[in-house]
Amino acid sequence: MDYRPKKLASKYNLSANTLRNYEAKGLIPPAVRSANGYRIYTQRHEAYLACIQAMAPAFGMEVTSEVLHRMGRNEVDDALWIVRDREVMLHREKANLDQLVEALKSYAEGSQAYDLNQRFNTHEVSRRTGAPKSAIRYWEKSGLFTTERDPDNEYRLFNEAHLFKIRMIQVLQSAVYSEETVSLKQAIACLELQNIEDTKELVESIKAYLDKMIRLQMEGIYFLYCLIQGLGLSDTTEEH
Repeated sequence: MDYRPKKLASKYNLSANTLRNYEAKGLIPPAVRSANGYRIYTQRHEAYLACIQAMAPAFGMEVTSEVLHRMGRNEVDDALWIVRDREVMLHREKANLDQLVEALKSYAEGSQAYDLNQRFNTHEVSRRTGAPKSAIRYWEKSGLFTTERDPDNEYRLFNEAHLFKIRMIQVLQSAVYSEETVSLKQAIACLELQNIEDTKELVESIKAYLDKMIRLQMEGIYFLYCLIQGLGLSDTTEEH
């Protein structure tokens, strides 16, 4: 089935300009031209659009673009490894969240107490959390938390609550930008660790987000696989 730009764009709730932009950026193949010069899109283009719309919410437009560019160069295996890398990152974030859940459980049961009077410098926080010092400074500058300053040298001073927040932020560090992730980060910024019920609720919200993302990733991978199969693509590294 052939489509004129407006018809295909409308089917995927896009504008014709967006469709042309995808073509100009190499995310979909060049349109076929009719005898009078009009663009004509085919089922092949539709398969690309379906793949983009399934992958973008799960992997982000930057990753989706890189995957499709790799496919355009017939580097299918490389494209798949990019996707797998994002899957691994999501799995790692889920494991980090599980650790936070256990720590929060210990805190709620009284078997672990947070000493909010103990202070750490940026280097120590980076060592304890694995977060780069530059990222820690950026997160504070973004308003995700506010630290005290050492009166003697103006160095940042962190406590256990800051460490917990930083670990929560790390769970969302590679998250695809959306209203939901913005809302979750704002909730982290406003969180008082002493309020155990609010903290539990926020952790559950983050878990629900990660659970949703794994489903979106599976959907994106399905449409990518359908595109690869439909186009009969193979990697150029295969032996002939």
